[in-house]
Amino acid sequence: FFCATKDHARRMEAIFDTLYPQYHGELARVLVSDDPRVYGKGGLLDQFTNNDMPRIAISVDMLDTGIDVREIVNLVFAKPVYSYTKFWQMVGRGTRLLETSKPKPWCLEKDVFLILDCWDNFEYFKLHPKGKELKSQLPLPVRVVGLRLDKIEKAKDSGHADIAAREIAKLRLQIAILPKNSVVIKEAAAALAPLEDENFWVNLSHERLEFLRTTIKPLFRTVSEADFKAMRFERDLLEYALALLHEEKAQAETLKEGIVAQIGELPLAVSFVQQEEVLIRAAQSTHYWAKADEDAFDALIAKLGPLMKFREQSSVQEQMHLDLVDVLHKKEWVEFGPQHEAVSISRYREMVEALIAELTAHNPVLQKIKSGAVVSSEEAHQLAELLHEEHPHITEDLLRQVYKNRRARLIQFIRHILDIEVLQSFPDEVSAAFAQFIRAHTTLSSRQMEFLNLLKNFIIEREKVEKKDLINAPFTVIHPQGIRGVFSPAEINEILQLTERLAA
Repeated sequence: FFCATKDHARRMEAIFDTLYPQYHGELARVLVSDDPRVYGKGGLLDQFTNNDMPRIAISVDMLDTGIDVREIVNLVFAKPVYSYTKFWQMVGRGTRLLETSKPKPWCLEKDVFLILDCWDNFEYFKLHPKGKELKSQLPLPVRVVGLRLDKIEKAKDSGHADIAAREIAKLRLQIAILPKNSVVIKEAAAALAPLEDENFWVNLSHERLEFLRTTIKPLFRTVSEADFKAMRFERDLLEYALALLHEEKAQAETLKEGIVAQIGELPLAVSFVQQEEVLIRAAQSTHYWAKADEDAFDALIAKLGPLMKFREQSSVQEQMHLDLVDVLHKKEWVEFGPQHEAVSISRYREMVEALIAELTAHNPVLQKIKSGAVVSSEEAHQLAELLHEEHPHITEDLLRQVYKNRRARLIQFIRHILDIEVLQSFPDEVSAAFAQFIRAHTTLSSRQMEFLNLLKNFIIEREKVEKKDLINAPFTVIHPQGIRGVFSPAEINEILQLTERLAA
């Protein structure tokens, strides 16, 4: 905040303290040059630069120039500025880039910053930037409560009284922990009072649900001390459960895929995460979700929700060091058979090769393949049925996953297992193609080489890539504009041709 006078700054600080008493005066602090508490190690300026609190610095002239705090993402021009030079120096407070090697938990990413110009300084200097388009966006706690109310209503209407009761209990707990010292909550005391009566919840009619939506739900904008990463995970599971109640199968499947993807990104190398490895493995299987009920959803929220903060931290580290080993490790399990068994890929490969060796001793089709003879489509079909019936229930899709080759057919895999034909794995195919591309482009810079290496690993990990991926994370770690900031349009077209050939 750039304020006009010290009294103005102190008034702003008092407003923040009143609106957010839960921070005990630590959220916003006044930094002025004649205050000795500002300077030195551990001083207010040092705290604002290196700690997550204070989060808001209110200044009169002191922070206008010369202060380098890279994590600043919002500037409030709360005073008129008449000096063109000073105006741009103030704007410059927000232009500092983050130190990517030293990310701070309260500001992991920064590609833009926002200026709130309360005094039309841009107009004064005849500047007319497009500005940020205001969009109506519900705070996450408000969104979660809204979903819970929708779930309660749908559960009651569809005869699932047990689900409604479960969600009502959760809602009451959320209401009970609203920040009592908040001015907003104090002003809503009269509206909150009826909720303390047990009879209000016994007969939760549509009218009372509407009261909760219109009057109580908005109060959750005051919630600030929460694990928002866990809350996002809970929101996603609420949306999934609600889609199931509405029997919206396609929507539920899409939401489920997103949840499974989040769970799959949890780094098992972290000890806290590893403690829930059994649940993490199970929750990535089709069998788990086929049987998942409200108890399963609650278990996921309670046990995996608090771990979601590690997923994002892990992602940052991978982006910084381009280290995808842990991500690949998460794919080293395979689910198979009618009982949805799960074993490591290496173990499943052993089981496949053992079965093929055993069957080859007496199966005429396998003996024919081993001798190098061509088998008919009917013989191939019979062999496929036999392999699928026998444990470990081999299918062409499973072999493609295990041997990391997305294009080979069943007979080719059998020939590979019998040492008649060598199949190149998908990672080897991608690596060879990128190596050939690099050999053909001898003038690549170190940044371009780094980008291509990241792209190669990205394709190997995900087995697909779209144009839009190349201008988003993790590629924006190398340049904020992604591929556009590293290669020319002609070079981009060549790279797109390469990716389409590999990951079509």
